Amino acid sequence: MDRGLDLLVSISSIATLGQYVWSMRAHFQSSTMSSGAMMISAAVIATALFFLAILWIESQPAAAKIAGLAIELASSALFWWAISTSRKARLRFAFASDNPDSLLTDGPYGYIRHPFYTSYIIFWIGWGIATWSIWAVVPVAGIVAIYVIAALDEEKKFSRTGLAGAYEAYRRRAGLFWPRLGW
Repeated sequence: MDRGLDLLVSISSIATLGQYVWSMRAHFQSSTMSSGAMMISAAVIATALFFLAILWIESQPAAAKIAGLAIELASSALFWWAISTSRKARLRFAFASDNPDSLLTDGPYGYIRHPFYTSYIIFWIGWGIATWSIWAVVPVAGIVAIYVIAALDEEKKFSRTGLAGAYEAYRRRAGLFWPRLGW
């Protein structure tokens, strides 16, 4: 059963990373990958290999693997909700140099301003829990920091566009990564 859960978590995690790679090719519209997006890709590859090694070398409680897997599946649900909502928008890669030309406020964007980053953060937390290792905290914290920097960079770009006023009103309604409480 233990190796079966290792395999299930590994397959789920790799499949989740595969959907992210798919989105880079089929959903996001940047003509080139920025150096920041390349940095994220390198961090993702390194962390994925590290987590796979921990998962298969060390022993974890079955409950941690099951909880991590459930969290990963929740992140995929949010990811695909964001994909379906933003299909017609021309979203760019993280750290793209161009400014946004549209503002999404429905679907998951009605609650959080960066549902893609939120889904990525939830995924890494889930996989970190599945590894049940204190060493997972460092790469997860690093990846979260990168996503926070990317999100704040995107927020600054809105202030340089004709969408600045609408975006400011939107910021007051929707949370950065988590829904605002007490609207």
